[in-house]
Amino acid sequence: MKKYGHIEQESLDTLYDKPVDMSRFKRESQSEGMAPYFRAELTKWLKNLFAKEEMQKPEGGAYNIYKDGLQIYTTIDLNYQEKAEKAVKDHMKVNQAAFWRVWDRKDPWSFEADEAQKALRYEILERKVKASDRYLSLRSRYLDGVISEIRKDYKEVPMSDNVIKALIKINEKKSGFSAEESNGKLKKKYRDFYQSVLKSKAWQTLAANWDNLQEAYKEEFRDTKVKMMVFDYNEQGEVEKEMTPYDSVRYHNKHLQAGCLAVDPKTGYIKAWVGGVGHKYFKYDHVNSRRQVGSTIKPFVYTTAIALQGISPCQEYDDIQYSIAPGDANFDMDQQWSPANANGLFTGNKYNLYQGLLYSKNSITVRIVKEMGNVDVIRELLDNVGIAKDKRLDNGRLAVPRLPSMCLGAADLTLLEMSGAYTTFANNGVYTEPIFINRIEDKNGKVIYSGVPDRNVAINPAYNAVMVDMLKNNIGGGFGIKSDVGGKTGTTNDYADGWFMGITPELVVGVWVGGDDKWIRFLTLENGQGFVLARPIAQKLLKALEADKDSGYNPNAKFNKPPQEYFDLVDCARYKQVAVEDEQSQILEEKVQSDEFEEEFEEEEFEEEFEE
Repeated sequence: MKKYGHIEQESLDTLYDKPVDMSRFKRESQSEGMAPYFRAELTKWLKNLFAKEEMQKPEGGAYNIYKDGLQIYTTIDLNYQEKAEKAVKDHMKVNQAAFWRVWDRKDPWSFEADEAQKALRYEILERKVKASDRYLSLRSRYLDGVISEIRKDYKEVPMSDNVIKALIKINEKKSGFSAEESNGKLKKKYRDFYQSVLKSKAWQTLAANWDNLQEAYKEEFRDTKVKMMVFDYNEQGEVEKEMTPYDSVRYHNKHLQAGCLAVDPKTGYIKAWVGGVGHKYFKYDHVNSRRQVGSTIKPFVYTTAIALQGISPCQEYDDIQYSIAPGDANFDMDQQWSPANANGLFTGNKYNLYQGLLYSKNSITVRIVKEMGNVDVIRELLDNVGIAKDKRLDNGRLAVPRLPSMCLGAADLTLLEMSGAYTTFANNGVYTEPIFINRIEDKNGKVIYSGVPDRNVAINPAYNAVMVDMLKNNIGGGFGIKSDVGGKTGTTNDYADGWFMGITPELVVGVWVGGDDKWIRFLTLENGQGFVLARPIAQKLLKALEADKDSGYNPNAKFNKPPQEYFDLVDCARYKQVAVEDEQSQILEEKVQSDEFEEEFEEEEFEEEFEE
C-alpha cells in the first residue's frame, strides 16, 4: 500500500508496531467449499500430468501446482455443481432415512451370512477401524520403538498388524510360515528375516507390547464412549454424539454413498462432479469407484444386436428362462448359465426389444446374446465408447469379462466410464471422452496444456436414433421435465448397486448409489432398485436446471433428426394387446408383497430369538 501511494510512511510505521490479529482467521480445509471431490481429483490429475517428461518447464524441472502461478481453467460449471450437490444431498437424505428403518433391528455384518462371511465382514470392519488416525496414534505409542529396533537395517520389511498376528501364531506353533505365506499374511521373500525376528530378544518385547496394545484398544475403542462429531444430513453436515470409536466407524460405514456426474455430450466437458455424500467424513470418490453396472449395460447389448447382428427392434421373443450351456457357440462356458429376471418371474408373454428394454427383461437380453453367439461383438462396441475391453482389475480379471453374464451388467465399471459411454447416444452416435480441464496457462499467460477430448464415431446415426427412441420410451411421461429425455436404470444382485443413466441433447447425467461394502444395502426391490435409489437425483438436477433461466441449460433442445433408415427400422407395432404396463405393475406388486412377507417373517423370528 505504501509502494502504490495508498498510505503515508507514518501510518505504515504505526501499523508495523501493532500485533497481527489472527483470532478470526480459519484455514479452509479440502472438505470445505464447492466441489471437494472434484478438487481432490484435480490435484491428483495435475500432479500426474506434470510428472510427464513432455510437460516439463522450458528451463527444465517440473511445474509446482502450488507455487508456479499457473492458471487452471476447469470445465466445472458452479451453477450445475451447486444444483448437483443439492440433488444428491436431498435425495440421499431420503434414501438414508429408509435405510435406517430397514436395518433398525438388524446387523448388516451378520445378516444372511454364514460363519465365513461374518468373519470376513467383521475383519473388513476392523481393518477400517484400524486405519483411523486414532488407532494409528495408539499403535505408535506401543509399537513404534520396538519395531524400529527390529528392522533398523531392514526398513522396507512389513511389520503390520497382520504380520505380527501371523508371527505370534507361528511362535505359538498354531501355524507355519508356508500357511501364512499362502494366505497372504507374510511374504516369502522375507521369511529369513522373520525367522530371525522370532529368535531375537526384541521379539519378547514386541509380543508383550502387542498384548498391551490389544488391551488398550479394547478399552479405548470398544468400551469407552466419548463425545464426538459424526456425519449428519443437517445443514452443518455433522452432529455431536456420544459413542465408542468402534461404533462411530460402524455408524459411518452404514451410510449409503452416491456419485453423480453431469457431462456435455458434444464437448465432453464435465459440468458437475459429486463423488460422495460428505467429503469431510467420506473421502472416497465414487465417480471413479468400480462397481457392477446392472442393466445400464443393456442399451449397448441392444445396439449391437440391431446394428451389427441385424436383429429388428420389432422382433418379439418369449419371456421364458433361457440357458447358455458349455459348448454353445463361442461362449467358452464351463457350466450352464440360466439367469432369472430381476423380479424372479417369467410371464411367458412375447416382448419386442422396446418392451424388453423398458421392463429390463433379463430373459430377452439373454435370448439376444444367445442369438449373437458370442460377447466379443458387444465388447468391441464398448471399446469404441470408451470402455476398454482389455482393462484388467487389480486381481487380474477383465473389467468387462468375456462371459455372457456381462450382458446383464456383471462388469466392474466406473461412473466416469459409463457417463462417457452414454455421450454416444446423446451425440448422434459419436462418443466424446469426458474431460474436466479446458486449458492451463503459465504465469505469463502462455497455454501449456489444452483439453481436447477423444472422439469416435461408434454407432451409425440410424441405429443410434433407434436406441435414443428406446431410451426415451423407458422414461415415457413420468419424468416431469420439459427436456427431450431418455434413460436406463440398473440394479445389481441383492440390491447392492442402484444406477441411473440419463440423456438429454444438452447433458448426460449419471448416478450411482450403494454402500461402500456390498452388505450395506436394501433388502427388497421396493427400496433397492435404481429407479428408487438413483433416478430421482438426475430428475432433481434436471428440474433445477430447467427452472433456472440463468443456468445456460436449454430444455427445448432436441436430439438429432433421425435419417430415413430409422423410420424403416421402427415401423412396427410396439405394444401388445395386453398392456405390458398392467402386467408389470401386477408382477411388481406381487414381488413387493412377497418381500414384505419375508421381512415380517424375519422380524418375527428376530423377536422370538430376542425374547429367548
